[in-house]
Amino acid sequence: MSDNWFENMDNGEITGLISVDIRKAFDSIDHKILLRKMQDQFGVQDFELKWFQSYLTKRSQVCVVDGHTSLAKEIVCGVPQGSILGPLMFLLYINDLPECLKNTTPGMYADDTQIYTSSASF
Repeated sequence: MSDNWFENMDNGEITGLISVDIRKAFDSIDHKILLRKMQDQFGVQDFELKWFQSYLTKRSQVCVVDGHTSLAKEIVCGVPQGSILGPLMFLLYINDLPECLKNTTPGMYADDTQIYTSSASF
């Protein structure tokens, strides 16, 4: 990206940049949307789709504070953090972000995204 910015400067263009760090990105993934995208956009079907569905659903968590454990609560969104699949599933979830942005160039790195555009006019 920086090579492109320097080239734009050499051509007398100005570049505007927005840096986005998506807060709680891995926790915010809607399972239904992710599974639909995996099926419709990436062709994940049948057994494999059911495997991902099984991987994401019927998970629960508890919280322990000062030796007291909460009741288990089902997790309805997000992907397991610390897993190898977590970043991959997040990227599949946001992969169509560039299609939503006109006349810009996104640089996407998991939950950190830079969106920039260049122009010769102000």
